[in-house]
Amino acid sequence: MQLGMIGLGRMGAGMVRRLARAGHECVVSDLDAKVVADLVKGGGGKIVGAADLKDLVAKLAKPRAIWLMIPVGAVDKMIGLLTPLMDAGDTLIDGGNSYYIDDIARAKKLKEKNFHYVDVGTSGGIWGDQRGYCQMIGGETEIVQRLDPIFRALAPGVDAHPVPTPGRESDKTSPAVNGYLHCGPNGGGHFVKMIHNGIEYGIMAAYAEGLNILKHANIGKQQQTEHSAEVTPLRNPEHYQYDFDLTEITEVWRRGSVVGSWLLDLTASALRKNPSLEGFKGKVSDSGEGRWTILASIDEGVPSHVLTASLYERFSSRGEAMFGDKITSAMRKEFGGHDELTAKPAGL
Repeated sequence: MQLGMIGLGRMGAGMVRRLARAGHECVVSDLDAKVVADLVKGGGGKIVGAADLKDLVAKLAKPRAIWLMIPVGAVDKMIGLLTPLMDAGDTLIDGGNSYYIDDIARAKKLKEKNFHYVDVGTSGGIWGDQRGYCQMIGGETEIVQRLDPIFRALAPGVDAHPVPTPGRESDKTSPAVNGYLHCGPNGGGHFVKMIHNGIEYGIMAAYAEGLNILKHANIGKQQQTEHSAEVTPLRNPEHYQYDFDLTEITEVWRRGSVVGSWLLDLTASALRKNPSLEGFKGKVSDSGEGRWTILASIDEGVPSHVLTASLYERFSSRGEAMFGDKITSAMRKEFGGHDELTAKPAGL
């Protein structure tokens, strides 16, 4: 099958390579001409470069399918540039992390021009080239079925997970067990991916908090030189005398533990390479999906305590809580004459 791919960044290029290995032809475009040239060179004749958008559209057979793997903020502009070059029956696929509400609006506008739109929440990151890409798909059933060879080639495949779900041992062909799923009409793919990423925030925060507690389990060894009315002293220093090796702990957790996951695998890898995490500032970004997940939970009237807390922690990590913390310090000064700590007390 033939596919146009616009955007050859951290995931787009890997997706093209994976498709080419599966025998699909990709016509590719990117702002970086060198990236295009390198992909074409290593594509075994299955990857064709495009000089510009007009060239890309011209090199695709009708009905065309063009996959956008670009930043969320650039999607609508790209759609505006592409649609005058396209023909009725062509399909645009957004594989980024768009807001599902935007998908609904885009699909409606494109349908008025006799174009199709498919939203694909794509998970796999920089490892997807070899591991495959889990895909959550939204769109018209007929169009999604027509594009199935593309989705199946990108997906991890049934053998990616060595242990089948009990009761599905003989289920080898369904999309879900192969790592992709048509979740529903337009917006459905990105809705499921939105919640996927919200859960990811929570899992990451849980690992981070737990490992931080382990890291500080030797606090009782630190000499306490003075007590202060401002800080509760450590009551039982003898209870906190452990120097834990987080590199080894994350490794052992990977081996049969109920908290094992790919995120834990990556954490163990990161700590093995850099046990002190030197070079990281701890300022954690959020790309939107966590916020949208919380908005959905509010609209639906369902609680999301953990996911909300994990999102707020990311805000705090970037210093967004600093002014609020200053307000708290100012109030303590006003009602009790409490001075701020100038340094972290020993042993705390």
